[in-house]
Amino acid sequence: MTTQAYLSEMFSLDGRVAMVTGGSSGIGRAVAEALARAGAGVVIVARKEAELAAAADELTAHGCRAAWVSADLGTRDGVRAAAEGVVDAFGEPDILVNCAGINLRPPMGELGEDVWDTTMAVNLEAPYLLGQRFGPGMAERGFGRIIHITSQQAHRAFVQSGAYGVSKGALESLARSQAEAWSPHGVTCNTLVPGFVMTPLNARLSSDPEKVAALAERTMVGRNGLAEDFAGAAVFLASGASAYVTGQAIFVDGGFSVH
Repeated sequence: MTTQAYLSEMFSLDGRVAMVTGGSSGIGRAVAEALARAGAGVVIVARKEAELAAAADELTAHGCRAAWVSADLGTRDGVRAAAEGVVDAFGEPDILVNCAGINLRPPMGELGEDVWDTTMAVNLEAPYLLGQRFGPGMAERGFGRIIHITSQQAHRAFVQSGAYGVSKGALESLARSQAEAWSPHGVTCNTLVPGFVMTPLNARLSSDPEKVAALAERTMVGRNGLAEDFAGAAVFLASGASAYVTGQAIFVDGGFSVH
């Protein structure tokens, strides 16, 4: 077997369909591109149509199969509409990547029910609902991959973790529950845990050069993360290569969490 054939057998996503929420920017966009270039038909889901169209066009320009669905993942109806839009585009997905998130972090004493509800709806309930919609079908077909993008704040509290940290911690627990339910049927469920990554979600911190430099110093590799740092890990977790990896939180953080 040639090297190319071996790698293809191990990591190829040819014939697979992937749904990537938050796929029009940041880590989600990088993951969507990685899965598409590995062979999957990818449907990206977010709110802003112009960003979605631009991201999908870029994938198509690479020769990939890509589509997009504009949806509000902050409502149950919006989540359901997104799911059906994905199915209409390429059929039932084999791979679900939950990357969409919102980062509202007022001081805990000022954390109102509105911020709590909005955060949980997008960061936790949408991934739960999408798992309920697609997980059983994946299990019935004997193959599935569910990947959640969480946060350092799923594991430790800093810079006002608030409702955001709670939602990400719960998302890692959701992955374990999903793994327990569906991994006996070929569906793995894992999370990728970023360090500090220069994305639109982190605009507040990204605008402070001193804090950005201090965060880079906390890593072992000496720099903050880039969205493309998640490409390899995403392809691994989406492919057959990760069949015996489930219920895990895999840190892609340059050593930030252990330094």
